Amino acid sequence: MQSLLEVEDVSVAFGAHKALDGVRITAQRGHITGLIGPNGAGKSTLFDVICGLRRPGSGSVRLNGENITRLGPAQRARRGMARTFQGLELFGRLSVRDNLLVAAEMGRNPRGAGQLVDGVIERAQLGAYADRLADSLPTGVGRQVEVARALTTRPDLILLDEPAAGQDPEETERFAGILRRVAEDDVAVLLVEHDMELVMSVCDQVHVLDLGAIITSGPPDEVRRHSAVLDAYLGAS
Repeated sequence: MQSLLEVEDVSVAFGAHKALDGVRITAQRGHITGLIGPNGAGKSTLFDVICGLRRPGSGSVRLNGENITRLGPAQRARRGMARTFQGLELFGRLSVRDNLLVAAEMGRNPRGAGQLVDGVIERAQLGAYADRLADSLPTGVGRQVEVARALTTRPDLILLDEPAAGQDPEETERFAGILRRVAEDDVAVLLVEHDMELVMSVCDQVHVLDLGAIITSGPPDEVRRHSAVLDAYLGAS
């Protein structure tokens, strides 16, 4: 089965420094794919390449079989890609519902935006916060709102950059359930996250990036035991 996202031999250099070196990863519909690695490994750079914020020096990015390497972020969004960022990027003076409505009305199919937003609020368990201003929310809830807002664009692929940052254990547990339901809706989820327990509990496949290169890929249990991952990510064999 062809993967929804195919990143092939992507390299990015900043002067003499290679931030990415021949990276290959895939993500499939209905699956949660993890991307982990120590700080400075190149995870955010790879996300920038995938969503069109940075052009790779070599290699390609394919979505649904189409080569999108030379397309900009807006063109990729119209083809079914959505992303969240490490820093919260909510419209602080709008309610949670209105944050989602803005995205829904700019999405690929704006018809029925209100009904879509109501459904996403229910699935993301945000009913208690729907009418609150975004800048009044706890950080962990704000992260959930960002994911919900991305979902209202009806993406095929959603890139999540450290979405559990700032969440307490109860929020993280609830968030794990939300991620699983997103994947069950036939969406491909690509997750960058430092919470290893979250990654290992929700992901179907994990890619490990270190010094700009993929050092191993596989199911969570296999990756967890890999000696190179223990050395690079956990600091001990």
